[in-house]
Amino acid sequence: MKIRRKARFAPEVFTHSLNDIMFFLLLFFLIISTMANPNVIKLMLPKASSSQQVYKKQITLSVDEQKNYYIDKDPIPVGQLESQLASIFANVEERTVVLRVDKNLAVQDLVDVLEIGAKLDIKMVMATAR
Repeated sequence: MKIRRKARFAPEVFTHSLNDIMFFLLLFFLIISTMANPNVIKLMLPKASSSQQVYKKQITLSVDEQKNYYIDKDPIPVGQLESQLASIFANVEERTVVLRVDKNLAVQDLVDVLEIGAKLDIKMVMATAR
């Protein structure tokens, strides 16, 4: 007589809900990683008894559609533009000009102003509309 043994129970791990859990964990870490700024480095800076200040000057140079030049809302003739910029930036280490040019002007007008800035070693930054 052959005695049958009971079928052995094989343990199983139900992984049906594991996909949902992994999805939520992935979403959680993506959201948290965008909130944390990894580029920030916290430093304790040393103290100094005296400080050196760099003199910066920034002006706005505007050119309208009729090729009228303005330095901080003051009209300037085209011929005096280079001399005015040189006198404004005398004894200034970091020279910056925010350049506001009308969109209807030719590219050559922009290049002429940029050449004056390159001649005087002035950093030119072009202002644009959003």
